[in-house]
Amino acid sequence: MKIIVLVKEVPDTYGDRKLSLETGLADRAASESVLDEIGERALEVALSYADKNADTHVTVLSMAPESALATVRKGLAMGAADAVQVVDEALIGADLTLTAEVLAAAVRRAGFDLVIAGNSSTDGSGGVIPAMIAELLGVPGATGLSAVEITGDAVSGTRPVDGGTQQVSVSLPAVISITEALPDARFPNFKGIMAAKKKPFEQVSLADLDVSADPSAAPRAIMVTVAEKPPRAAGVKITDEGDAGTKLAEFLVQNRLV
Repeated sequence: MKIIVLVKEVPDTYGDRKLSLETGLADRAASESVLDEIGERALEVALSYADKNADTHVTVLSMAPESALATVRKGLAMGAADAVQVVDEALIGADLTLTAEVLAAAVRRAGFDLVIAGNSSTDGSGGVIPAMIAELLGVPGATGLSAVEITGDAVSGTRPVDGGTQQVSVSLPAVISITEALPDARFPNFKGIMAAKKKPFEQVSLADLDVSADPSAAPRAIMVTVAEKPPRAAGVKITDEGDAGTKLAEFLVQNRLV
């Protein structure tokens, strides 16, 4: 089975994340860049299956700048067999539509039985890429799974919904996305880190994928305005002078909190 796992380099969730007011894009120099945790969990799903099925080939795929090579290579150190990185200056600031188109083209080029992704990245938080890729590839999609079971010809899982859960199943080839309910990813060991240096790592461009990023040829999205998030205003402070309970109740009523 050929499993492709989508991974992404993102600003460290625990670091300072800022928006560039000049470009409207995330200022990726403001904090350390790391492999998105949800992508690592998606890779763990693939590797756990591969551990039990020797004929499984796991590829990590990312659309990222040249500087992300070391970050993407972590997927190889964790256990993936090879990696594909889409690198092209024309992809700077790519919106969700273009991103999905490029990733779908890269998946199609590589060949696949199953594509696994996280349900939402921690930087853009779009949450629609897996469904868009499934549509572009013309295969079934099962998104937001909190439990996954892979067999030789299908994938089944559990999806949380309001008031309960759904049991879903799709035949292969397919695209699925998982949530943080899935297990934490394994840590790369020394042997894996050394082996990663010798594993195949291919970088491809838009020309290789036959995808155009020219906005005049295929308009996708236009940024209208960008502004820095306003500082948080000070909250209401209630001093207890014997009537704190009354003041608190009045505050809750005025703000429709009760």
